[in-house]
Amino acid sequence: MLQIVPDLEPGPVARAAIDIASALSRVGANALVASRGGALVSELQAKGGVFTRFPADARNPVSMALNVRRLTQLIKSERVDIVHARSRAPAWVAYGATRLIKTPFVTSFQGFYARGGPLALRYNSIMARGDSIIADSAHTADLIVNLYPAAKARVHVVLGGVDCRVFVPKAVAPARVQAVRRLWGAAPDERVVLLAAGARASSSYKSLIEAVLRLASQDAAATLLREAKFIIACDEPGAAFAKEIDAAIAKAGLQSVMRRSEIGPDRAAALLAASAVVALSTNPDAFAGLALEAQAMGAPVIVGASGAASETILAPPGVDETARTGWRTLPDERALAHALSETLSLGATARDRLSLRARAHIESQFSIEMLRSQTLSAYAAARGDG
Repeated sequence: MLQIVPDLEPGPVARAAIDIASALSRVGANALVASRGGALVSELQAKGGVFTRFPADARNPVSMALNVRRLTQLIKSERVDIVHARSRAPAWVAYGATRLIKTPFVTSFQGFYARGGPLALRYNSIMARGDSIIADSAHTADLIVNLYPAAKARVHVVLGGVDCRVFVPKAVAPARVQAVRRLWGAAPDERVVLLAAGARASSSYKSLIEAVLRLASQDAAATLLREAKFIIACDEPGAAFAKEIDAAIAKAGLQSVMRRSEIGPDRAAALLAASAVVALSTNPDAFAGLALEAQAMGAPVIVGASGAASETILAPPGVDETARTGWRTLPDERALAHALSETLSLGATARDRLSLRARAHIESQFSIEMLRSQTLSAYAAARGDG
């Protein structure tokens, strides 16, 4: 099978392509990825994927028309039986090629494709033309059906998956955790609350600041704050957003308990070092991957009340309190303060039990093997297999 993506630079689209290529190669499939290339080519190849250089990032209509012919020849020469497009410009090319030679066509539909003006929605509509359409959440699946009712029978929800051989607490040496804590400036006895700040448009860090200020005003929570360090992880390139966060922390007078840093390259160690992970965003598509990885590492997770990340956790009222793996909360300081207080108040035994439940939840529902199985089911449906 062939996946087509604009490039293989670090990012969720390239990462998803590599994960599927890796999973498919383990079962003997010839997993091709057609792309301009990028920093992750070597990782793709190391994990069993086959890199095929292709100008998939082209957006010029003339170049895209030429790419239809090029892709048609590639599909024929490699005897490809499924083409999976993960981005819009390559999807238009793949649609043209697969219609010419009657090859099953699969698309990955992200939630933001359902937003925008008439021209944007027209351009994005290609992602709803797949013989199978892989939605990245149930929330996205609902958006697709509302916009394109005729696509309902072709929509498959595949929320994501975690490589549980990488994201496993026992595989992380103590020295790796210590290195992350040094990066964060966290003392050995401090519990770390890690907030993913996301893109600059996100205001989640403001909610965290206000929530911590609210907790500081409550006598019962004062001890919890003295024992905690709040890290706002800002991995976005450029200094402007970082300065904005630093200024907000200083204005609130929280420099002693809060600082801006980054998750860093060792995500498994960072999530293991965290006593809680906050993954809030006004973007309903954000942070599902982070929420999955955090649970795999046994970290309590606080997510928004709706959207993709909320679909990854178990929490009341959907389950009994004894089955909880995280917290769903509204993105305001009052609700977040309450969730933080409950999370930081967990005793050692309760924390360990939650960690074990979270890990078991990911292994049973969101492993890379489950991701592969769900994706293969979508591929089979595209081929019309019984």
